[in-house]
Amino acid sequence: MEPTSSPAAAPREFFIDWLRIAALGLLILFHVGMAYTSWNWHVKSAAAADVAAAVEPWMRLTAPWRMTLLFVVSGLATSLMLQRRAVTPGGWLRQRARRLLLPLLAGVVLVVPPQSYFEVRQFHGYAGSFIDFLALYFSAYGGFCSALRGCLILPTWNHLWFLLYLFAYTAVLAWVLRRWPGAVDRLAARAPSSLAGAGLLAWPFAWFAVTRATLAPIFGETHAFFDDLFLHTQFAPAFALGVLLARRPAAALWPRLQAQRHLALACALLAWGLIVATTPGAAWRLLPWSLMQWCAIVAALGYARCHLQRDSALRARLSEAVFPVYVLHQTVTVLAVVLLARWRLPAAAEAGLLVVLTFGLSWAGYELVRRMARLRPWFGLAEGQEGHEGHAGPVADPGAGLGAGQGAAEMRATESRVST
Repeated sequence: MEPTSSPAAAPREFFIDWLRIAALGLLILFHVGMAYTSWNWHVKSAAAADVAAAVEPWMRLTAPWRMTLLFVVSGLATSLMLQRRAVTPGGWLRQRARRLLLPLLAGVVLVVPPQSYFEVRQFHGYAGSFIDFLALYFSAYGGFCSALRGCLILPTWNHLWFLLYLFAYTAVLAWVLRRWPGAVDRLAARAPSSLAGAGLLAWPFAWFAVTRATLAPIFGETHAFFDDLFLHTQFAPAFALGVLLARRPAAALWPRLQAQRHLALACALLAWGLIVATTPGAAWRLLPWSLMQWCAIVAALGYARCHLQRDSALRARLSEAVFPVYVLHQTVTVLAVVLLARWRLPAAAEAGLLVVLTFGLSWAGYELVRRMARLRPWFGLAEGQEGHEGHAGPVADPGAGLGAGQGAAEMRATESRVST
């Protein structure tokens, strides 16, 4: 089979990198915040009971849309890699398997076990050593159960579920491109008319609302892949939309995203206010949740395309750090929560230190990994390319920019007609 495209040179669209960097920052802050909520998570600060009511409204500012945005950006970057590289879908999928599944395996074996260890110590009364726990972890012990939290599945991938989902959607895309090479561009050509006018906000909102109303009560959110139908209906279409946005026939969507960014932001903030003001569990709450889920993404894409199209050495370095920091950060957060609990600090001071420790130690882990050639692929870095500039992270490889060839040129040409 012929390669999907030739690696046509095109000016980079740097806002994708900045958007991904910002998304990771929000994800880290969200996971830090989870230690201070009443929601189910791996460990809790002793201050959680006192501050949860104040923290949770701010957590809901990103909860509806942060992961959906990551899948949209993942689809963008994935599609662009295919357009820029002379590679068959099968060869490209093998590359993606190595880039995504090796860190997933390293995470399950090396990174995640401390999270589960301190979880069972805090919530299941486990008193054994970490070495003793590892024997239970790798033997798939199923006895850590409670009425409120259910049974802990071991071994587990915890926050790294994203990598498996992304690889699965990538595999489906590779199959489609191999079976029907022109199908993606044909769908991309229909996207501008399908999302014209109010449809840009209305149709995706309707999809998220209907699937949330019909499937969420039945399937919930498991992050276990095989029984996670509801989340697949949220994330697979988001990934597919990103794929289409990167194709030349869909270039007309970008000026619309930019033009509607102010309205989308206003809708997202209004929806957030309704979510905060609504009693959890209220049936109609799914409407503002779904509205915010989509409008925040439109706003993020529109504002990023308008204002973050700039390069710097900092962008290149942060882009490379995204993947290893993503892999490491949650374990760092869990360990830091356990450490700081001994000091009995005021909640604000403890939370501030937790943020600093999570970002700082995760970055230190990245600096270590990037200097060790044998570790690089296990944390999502390209082999033998220390300090390589480019798109790196859970959603892309080095070298992918927004648009390839003529498609990127069309996006830039239409941008001049949109007010910034």
